[in-house]
Amino acid sequence: MKPSRSNPLFADNNNLPLPIPGREIQIGNAANEAAARNRFADYRARRADHTLRRQDADLALFAEFLSSLGIQIGNLAQEPEAWRGITWGLVEAFVKWQLSLGYAIPSINVRLSTVKTYARLALQSGFLTPEEYALIRSIKGFSHREQQRLDQRRPRQRIGTKKPTPVPLTPQQATALKYQPDTPQGRRDALLMCLLLDHGLRVGEVAALRVENLDLEMGLLRFFRPKVGKTQTHRLSPDALRLLRRCAALNDLPTDPQAPLLRASLKDGSLGKAGMTTRAITQRVRFLGEQLGITGLSAHDCRHYWATQAARRGVDPFALQQAGGWASLAMPRRYIADNEIANEELLDLE
Repeated sequence: MKPSRSNPLFADNNNLPLPIPGREIQIGNAANEAAARNRFADYRARRADHTLRRQDADLALFAEFLSSLGIQIGNLAQEPEAWRGITWGLVEAFVKWQLSLGYAIPSINVRLSTVKTYARLALQSGFLTPEEYALIRSIKGFSHREQQRLDQRRPRQRIGTKKPTPVPLTPQQATALKYQPDTPQGRRDALLMCLLLDHGLRVGEVAALRVENLDLEMGLLRFFRPKVGKTQTHRLSPDALRLLRRCAALNDLPTDPQAPLLRASLKDGSLGKAGMTTRAITQRVRFLGEQLGITGLSAHDCRHYWATQAARRGVDPFALQQAGGWASLAMPRRYIADNEIANEELLDLE
């Protein structure tokens, strides 16, 4: 019986493996080389723009650390050969360097994850050995408990604009933020706060909203979540629907369906051209918070409030994940766990 050529290891009559013909070896090696050359580009082509920006910043800081040691390298984000000579000791030292400078622990963990990801790509591209990659992969980030201990011992705890904890909001403050003066700018501000507080949208999602995303007749909002790459539909909250219908009746909304939903405001309180940047939204949310004596309020604080309120109402984690546009259950579970009353069952026994 002739050996089957559908198997790369051709068997003889005694079922012993025969050598793979030279041509097949050449084809296989060529395929490996092509895949290795394109490994970085293929990976980056699959990632969202905001993810690439963060990773580029992470690797730029790693390159800055290496430069401080006198190590000059190429572009770690796009050039596989730049990883030649990177060792687990350098990665470990990078983590400790960030600690000494006071970088936030969550940021250090994220950068370590980025370095590990690109180290894997460098391994697949042939510029890191399996042994070195295994050692890099073994480097662990810091747990939440370890973060608390480290921050207590560090004289300088954080670098960057991220806050260690979200700004807390009460339901009364959230209501006050949504009820703004009945002026064009006030109605725009109230709508902005409804989208953040009632629907938990991310700041980038709000900035990307278009008039065509609205269905006022059905009371629906359809929008795209770039972070998870999917389109969702929310039923508008009563406050948001009321505001949108009033804005439409008073010509506060752009007439072009393709135009951004929110309009910029002028110094005199009137509305200008369509479109608010994420920076403008961030500044406006901070300003509206300050008007109520809330310091440092951000769009993410509003999303935190939305998820916290949902957790306190006992919303199922799967429903919270779906509504919040998270890729996994990790974050919804954290909100629910943080808002559980530890002695609830004991009180029921009294």
